[in-house]
Amino acid sequence: MDSFTTLTGVAAPLMRANIDTDTIIRIERMTGTTPEQMGPWCFEALRFRPDGTEDPDFVLNRPAFRGAPILLAGDNFGCGSSREGAVWALKHSGIRCVVAPSFGDIFANNCFQNGLLPVILPLADVEKLAAECEGGNARTTVDLERQVVISPQGEEMPFRVEAIRRDALLKGLDEIGLTLQHADAITAYKTRDEGARPWIWQPGLA
Repeated sequence: MDSFTTLTGVAAPLMRANIDTDTIIRIERMTGTTPEQMGPWCFEALRFRPDGTEDPDFVLNRPAFRGAPILLAGDNFGCGSSREGAVWALKHSGIRCVVAPSFGDIFANNCFQNGLLPVILPLADVEKLAAECEGGNARTTVDLERQVVISPQGEEMPFRVEAIRRDALLKGLDEIGLTLQHADAITAYKTRDEGARPWIWQPGLA
């Protein structure tokens, strides 16, 4: 998993509430598609018109926000179904951080498992950031080490991330990677247990 420490870049304001995972990636794009191939289909329902042409009014189609690494959103971002593909689509479209007042629980968990940082800030702060970023030329910084978002005008907005999740993102570790940090202790336990209960470790049983 890619590590996340500090990210500076354009923040695209998509200040809608209740953007669900089906809006982020349609279910039919989940078939026969690898995670790396989902980026172009991110926000398909908003990005494209019925005739297949791009909607120039959609924020991520505007030249200033193409490839923006930070997304600003409204309440309950990532609600709906539990599809992990929503996170894959965002990440492979270039987005590494979403800042919103709240997230769907399963979506937020999937973010942490895939190296994408969900940042919770009060709605007033997200709206303030969106106003500062509207022109597309400003730069926002998300500092996970210090747990602050730094606005284009230099205001620091603190956020909180559970310690174990913060540590995992800083090191680029998913849950398996976190477990493997204790590989020596696991091996030592297995060795002790093989001596104490050898019948448990017979071939075909372990």
